[in-house]
Amino acid sequence: MILAGDVGATKTNLALFEARGETLVERRAQRLESRRYPDLPSLVRDFLGPHPEPVDRAGFGVAGPVVDGLCSATNLSWTVDARDLAELLPGSAVVLVNDLVATAAGVLDLAPAQLAQLLPGRPRNGGTRAVIAPGTGLGESILFWDRGAYHAVPTEAGHTDFAPRGEEEIALLRYLLERGPRVTCEHVVAGPGLARIHEFLRDTGRAAEPPWLAQELAAAEDRNAAISRVARDGRAAICARALDLWLGALGAEAGNLALRAVAAGGIYVAGGIAGPLLEALRGAAFREAFLAKEPLRAFLETVPVRVVLEERAALFGAARLAARA
Repeated sequence: MILAGDVGATKTNLALFEARGETLVERRAQRLESRRYPDLPSLVRDFLGPHPEPVDRAGFGVAGPVVDGLCSATNLSWTVDARDLAELLPGSAVVLVNDLVATAAGVLDLAPAQLAQLLPGRPRNGGTRAVIAPGTGLGESILFWDRGAYHAVPTEAGHTDFAPRGEEEIALLRYLLERGPRVTCEHVVAGPGLARIHEFLRDTGRAAEPPWLAQELAAAEDRNAAISRVARDGRAAICARALDLWLGALGAEAGNLALRAVAAGGIYVAGGIAGPLLEALRGAAFREAFLAKEPLRAFLETVPVRVVLEERAALFGAARLAARA
């Protein structure tokens, strides 16, 4: 029996899998609100219940750098220690990895129907691949080929410095620097970056926010999702412009990742907000920002880009890593 977890700042997905040879059969799963719990062992204990089934192996992907089995979770006030989880699950082998390593491992097992093509490219067998995942934060991972298999490398690339590409993004950078000492890729390209871009357009007078929209956003549980929805419905120009700027920033960072990794095998765009924005991602804003990397545009035109439609790829990847450990 394998316990797998995808631990995020907003939610944690947990599932029990039964290993039948190379096949993992899901027994049960649950999605829990991370911030309702003081730590991960408490959340896992709640999931397993008062009479837990014996667990042979466990794998967890956590948003944050994992060093020596220890992770200070990003955007969540938890310190996750593999030893605490092993104590909770006596006799179980515990694997703790960065959440994008788990996502990358899960992406490799996805069926074609669980992926959507953005750019066809000309993928090379055994070529390096990479994953970029905007959500509450921004994660990135690189997959390299060695000895007949792909292996995922963790990164904290989302916390690298945001690099503006033109006058409007330079103005955005200045606007965000007035509100904090540093602007990272995550500040712009993660989900909350959409609301920041919207506020930038509104506060600098580049676009007007109608009163009805201000009321709707004030009442929204998720401002980023509300802005995206209004943009896709064509109800407000400021939201459409904010979404275009956000898509351009995401495309540029995906192109940067493709260059850093020389990702001849392809780029995967994952994360909880990628699927709902599929049609928007197919537009010119993402595509042109991804390709506009002279003198290496010709190389990037060979790099396939796919959107991961399966939201639980990281959960499946954590289970797969635990099974292979």
